[in-house]
Amino acid sequence: MFNNDDPLKNAPWFPQTIAELDNTANMVLMYGTDFDGDHPGFKDNEYQERRRLFADIAYNYRHGQTIPRIEYTKEEIETWGRVFSELESLYPTHACQEFLHNFKELCEGDIYKIDSIPQLEDVSQFLKEQSGFQLRPVAGYLSPRNFLAGLAFRVFHCTQYVRHRSSPLYTPEPDCCHELLGHVPMLANKSFASFSQEIGLASLGASEAEIKKLATLYFFTVEFGLCKQNGKTRVYGAGLLSSIGELKYALTREAEVSGFDMALIMKQECRITTYQDCYFISQSFQQATSDIRKYACTIQRPFTVRYDPYTQSIDVLTNALQVASFIDDLKDDLHALCKSLKKFEKRSQCENI
Repeated sequence: MFNNDDPLKNAPWFPQTIAELDNTANMVLMYGTDFDGDHPGFKDNEYQERRRLFADIAYNYRHGQTIPRIEYTKEEIETWGRVFSELESLYPTHACQEFLHNFKELCEGDIYKIDSIPQLEDVSQFLKEQSGFQLRPVAGYLSPRNFLAGLAFRVFHCTQYVRHRSSPLYTPEPDCCHELLGHVPMLANKSFASFSQEIGLASLGASEAEIKKLATLYFFTVEFGLCKQNGKTRVYGAGLLSSIGELKYALTREAEVSGFDMALIMKQECRITTYQDCYFISQSFQQATSDIRKYACTIQRPFTVRYDPYTQSIDVLTNALQVASFIDDLKDDLHALCKSLKKFEKRSQCENI
């Protein structure tokens, strides 16, 4: 029960512990097991039955459990292999350095192979070791609010099903080819992981209007973002990194590219079935993260939030005393880092004598 002075009383509910994601992870809006008439699997009873299996796994999953392993069919593995092969040939000339580094790690670690679909549990363990992110199975599309809330806890809701075999190079919905090839290598990068989490934290308790803006921001960065590296334009957005045709198109002169501008991004229309009208390019993830933090400060909430990695929970800060206590904790960490820096500087000076 909230009292009259509780600043959360009039705010939309949001999870404050990682286990509370169990309350929203099954609120699938579309494409769980029900397909539109234009979905490639609409008339395929066998495919629909397969999707019900994946949906049941996601619906029954609870935080802390091991993600069940899937025995993929020959057709599913062939579809994965087709997508994997086509994209792998494009990555060296189109993907950003951070993506290439982690994609290589996943391949050399025998997690990613052309003839075997990665198991979510293996990928999740890899992410935990690299950036603190983890995967959680999901049956289909979540609402932007529920999906972004997961990012606040460094949890990525990930599908396990594979697109229909009749359309290996296109899917009207996110499938494991999109999630594993597009998202995972970037989520393994610490800077990008922080960037993604900042968007999630900004969404907690935000109004529907603000959620819409944050979802658009997510779309044109995490899904379709570009960046500059060594004077060349490279891709870090998962929607591009998992789409053979649009990955090629985004780096051509035909594509319209604008600088990273929060106000302009939020006015842009998100296109699902066609290429984007415009792509946005960042100079660095650090700068983009800084811009998001500045924007988060403009969201009208009578509180602020911070993530506690030790308890995997959200601290809701509602007054100056709580903020001051948090700053004191940061000062302790900063003091320890400064002592370490001085020690290394002194060692370096001695080595140069």
